[in-house]
Amino acid sequence: MSQGASGELVVVTGMTGAGRSTAAKELEDLGFYVIDNLPPGVLPEVVRLVDAARGRQQPIAVVVDVRSGAFFDQLIDEFQHEALGREKTLLFLDASDEVLVRRQEAARRPHPLQGKDRLLDALQRERKVLGDLRALADLVIDTSALNVHQLTERVAQAFGTPERTRLSVTVISFGFKYGIPVDADFVADMRFLPNPHWVPELRPHNGTDADVAAYVYGQPGAQEFLDGYVGVLAGVAPGYLREGKRFMRIAIGCTGGKHRSVAMSEEIARRLRALGHDAATAHRDLGRE
Repeated sequence: MSQGASGELVVVTGMTGAGRSTAAKELEDLGFYVIDNLPPGVLPEVVRLVDAARGRQQPIAVVVDVRSGAFFDQLIDEFQHEALGREKTLLFLDASDEVLVRRQEAARRPHPLQGKDRLLDALQRERKVLGDLRALADLVIDTSALNVHQLTERVAQAFGTPERTRLSVTVISFGFKYGIPVDADFVADMRFLPNPHWVPELRPHNGTDADVAAYVYGQPGAQEFLDGYVGVLAGVAPGYLREGKRFMRIAIGCTGGKHRSVAMSEEIARRLRALGHDAATAHRDLGRE
């Protein structure tokens, strides 16, 4: 297994209630093309189609559960087949029977092998069906003592690359007169700074122009705000990643979204990039006036 290898093929399987859906969601966030409940017999065709449509560097993850039943032998054969042409990892998620029973009862969904029997009987049958796959697994994660965020972190550690696991930040400039972005995680108001709109030679320009930016950055309080605000963002960034949140949206507003908010958004993004985050700007209302 190679962490985050491009073109990797990951098969996710394991016990019902052990966290397959959580692992699949995390792999999708890491850039994998994820397919749930795939019939093993079509695995080679899926790989071929993804190669043709997205290129061989596109990592793929397929989720297979006990509903595949008799197809598990076929999955083992296909997974071991070198013709797939990809580095392959079999990820098996497990947990104790006690934990699985508790999770299944909380979910209030019947186990696929339960029928009219006890849930514990269904789990024992499932362990027997999945025994060969567990024995072949490249990575087994016991989720008995893990919460959703901890499992997400384990999957990211196993299959993420630095590029995939760093925080992705979008700094959005906007004008208050057009409304605050509803999807912002943080909102800051730049109307405490003098407005370049009232400087005749700056009025036609916007915050991406050097002269406007220099004017904004040179105002009393601008540098102090940048130092403090970027410090706050840098402080919460590790917590975002620990909680499995890789996307942060920061809204920076001024009156019309043309001068102050644009210039400050650009500088905030620049400083965040210097700290190693993937930061980009989006100027929502620029050119709207």
